[in-house]
Amino acid sequence: MQPFERLTSAILPILHNDIDTDQIIPARYLKVTDKNGLAEGLFARWRYLADGSPNPDFPLNQARYQGRQILLAGDNFGCGSSREHAPWALMAWNIRAVISTSFADIFRNNALKNGLLPVQVDQQTHARLVDLVEQERQQEGATQAWAITIDLASQTLTLPDGSQAHFPIEAFHKTCLLKGLDSLGYLLDFSAQIDAYEHSERAYPFGVRRYDFA
Repeated sequence: MQPFERLTSAILPILHNDIDTDQIIPARYLKVTDKNGLAEGLFARWRYLADGSPNPDFPLNQARYQGRQILLAGDNFGCGSSREHAPWALMAWNIRAVISTSFADIFRNNALKNGLLPVQVDQQTHARLVDLVEQERQQEGATQAWAITIDLASQTLTLPDGSQAHFPIEAFHKTCLLKGLDSLGYLLDFSAQIDAYEHSERAYPFGVRRYDFA
């Protein structure tokens, strides 16, 4: 898993509320065996028109938003059924972080264990980010977008004006993301300590240990 330390990117806005996992990746794409192939199905219901052609009004089909790695969503992102393909599809599009005011617990857990960072912000910070998106949209022909920076170590989101917002993350998930480890990798990181403990247990199989009190 790729470590996540610091990410600077302009915003990819998909500002719907209550985006569920079936909207992120429709069920018909779940049979894909290559995770990278899931990029084709990402937000397919909004991304393609009825005849299968790209919807020119959807951000993923617009040139200005290509290559952006931070998705800004509305409230309650990732609701619905548990679908690990949802974070897989987002990451297949090279999205590494999603910002929202709230996340469904199941999506949050699936995202974290696959290396996708859910950044939960308050309504005021979210409104400022939406305002940045609107300002950019009004700048027709602009060659450079405003970038924001996510720093996982300090758990901060830095806006273009230098102001910062803090976001929460559990210590275990933070460590795994910083080191690029999944749950198994985290355990294997303690292999030496585990081996030492098991060796000591074999030395005293009945749980009786000898101590020198001299």
